[in-house]
Amino acid sequence: RKIAHLTGCTPRRLIFTGSGSEANNLAIKGIAHASKSQGKNHIITSSIEHPSVINTCKWLEKNGFIITYLPVDECGLVNPEDLRSAIDEDTCLVSIMMANNETGSIQPIKEMAAIVQKRGVPFHTDAVQAVGKIPVDVEELGVDMLTLSGHKLHGPKGVGVLYIKKGIDLEPVITGGHQERGLRAGTENVLAIVGFGRAAELAMDRLSGTEAVKSMRDTLEEGILRIMPHAKVNGHQELRLPNTLNVTFPKMRGESLVIALDEAGIAVSSGSACRAGEPEPSHALLAMGLSEEEAHCAVRFSLGHDNTLEEIEYTLEALKHIIIEQKAIVRFVSCR
Repeated sequence: RKIAHLTGCTPRRLIFTGSGSEANNLAIKGIAHASKSQGKNHIITSSIEHPSVINTCKWLEKNGFIITYLPVDECGLVNPEDLRSAIDEDTCLVSIMMANNETGSIQPIKEMAAIVQKRGVPFHTDAVQAVGKIPVDVEELGVDMLTLSGHKLHGPKGVGVLYIKKGIDLEPVITGGHQERGLRAGTENVLAIVGFGRAAELAMDRLSGTEAVKSMRDTLEEGILRIMPHAKVNGHQELRLPNTLNVTFPKMRGESLVIALDEAGIAVSSGSACRAGEPEPSHALLAMGLSEEEAHCAVRFSLGHDNTLEEIEYTLEALKHIIIEQKAIVRFVSCR
């Protein structure tokens, strides 16, 4: 009931899973398998989705499905007209994330859901990054399925939820018993679910305080641009989550900045990763038109309700020290 209250639906419409990734798999594979009998094998998604959506779609491609990956503009937004043009008689699902986990850019979900609804195609949105940070109401958005995850709103790790609108037909991904109305077999993680419910209850109360988080985020952004005027903020300037800031620091490797800030007691994340000696810049930033070097030089700052203005000022002082005095340590060097 608490999670339903947070998302504007009835409790019966929610299915508990082991994570947001599992919920995304259930939504996408569940529709895909249910659509086989109708001869529909086309799915539309975007080029900046979470790996649990992208990789699920790639798996379906290997199994006979046709996937359209819609492009995004330099702000990371999908053009609704591109979606309108991509839908055909074989389309069985559209899945577009509500807010990007790296840049915080918020998609025009309500507009896109209306387009899809007119064609009689189910619409799913991965709202893991958005729920708890901005108001999310499934009825107002007009979506058929919506994913959320416990730990993204200060709940326990290892629990997710899929909202499924009445009348949407899904095939289960995990089969076995009749738990979760036959859509997700296996004993539910009751402790995590209880924690998720409490987190959802607190998230409702905290939504009124998001302006304070946004103000701190903007103070951090302004401070960074004063220290490094040629730094570039990635994502839409207005249509983004109030807690997210993604910045490219030219000629400064993101991973090195993460380590340097960690030594100062500041936890941030890099916009890229180097694995097994192979450079793998963020697919989302590349889709937005950034070069591989620009993507490697990106860092994401994520704020929360417990952060303070003093912490923002401390972070800016640490960044100033790193950028001005330790620049040689974090300069950009290609992965080897």
